[in-house]
Amino acid sequence: MQIVRSSEDLAPGLAALKRSGTLALVPTMGALHAGHLALIEEARRRADKVAATIFVNPMQFGAGEDLDRYPRRETEDARMLEKAGCDLLWLPAVSEVYPEGFSTRVSVSGLSDRWEGEARPGHFDGVATVVARLLLSVGPDVAVFGEKDFQQLAVIRRMVRDLAMPVEVVGVATVREADGLALSSRNAYLSADERSRAVALPKALEAAREAIRGGTAVSAALRGAKQALVDAGFLRIDYVALIDAATLEPLDEPGGEMRLIAAAVIGTTRLIDNMAV
Repeated sequence: MQIVRSSEDLAPGLAALKRSGTLALVPTMGALHAGHLALIEEARRRADKVAATIFVNPMQFGAGEDLDRYPRRETEDARMLEKAGCDLLWLPAVSEVYPEGFSTRVSVSGLSDRWEGEARPGHFDGVATVVARLLLSVGPDVAVFGEKDFQQLAVIRRMVRDLAMPVEVVGVATVREADGLALSSRNAYLSADERSRAVALPKALEAAREAIRGGTAVSAALRGAKQALVDAGFLRIDYVALIDAATLEPLDEPGGEMRLIAAAVIGTTRLIDNMAV
């Protein structure tokens, strides 16, 4: 696996890969786990060669968020990617992605406004901007993202479509622990007690999903999910909602392709999750 850090080294490395056929890109912020490796596996199925990026993007962290303590494990991550069959790893510095004088932001209105966008103002501008930069720099045929960040995936798909970027965006199902907790780099922040109680999040969504499927009113199912999180010791619930999977708008009645989404804080850790309905 090639490891490159500068744009000057990236260009010839990519050129060599593209001579071998199609290229898939897996953008990450590092602190890799089995969920990221599932993205690499899907990328290998979709293209002849696979590139990954590790970049902790300061533009998508708001004031008071965990940019400084976000886990960084470059050596271990590189070893995992190489073992998984990644062909090239780009590890750009902040100055490579946002050179001096950088003053452009990419904003996807509508899909960015609710949920994570409301809880974390400016977050999706940072996401859309960095993903646009990475896609333009790498020029992949396919880009692979996880469905765990469901709103993020929707925002990226809309951006790619609106800007007519010549790349296929692929979503991969959330990878979970044996007890159902979605894999996340931020799970490392959880104490042993918080980890045992965090499983209430996927269980609450699953119970709400089954309730809605069984004919329970959406409002009642969501109230039950929120109460389950309170009972488990979550300190703050940013949202628990049933949404239209395409528009991300909230639904009072079930219909069409839907997602249950949630974000809540346990201890000092904010967790998100979603499930198809």
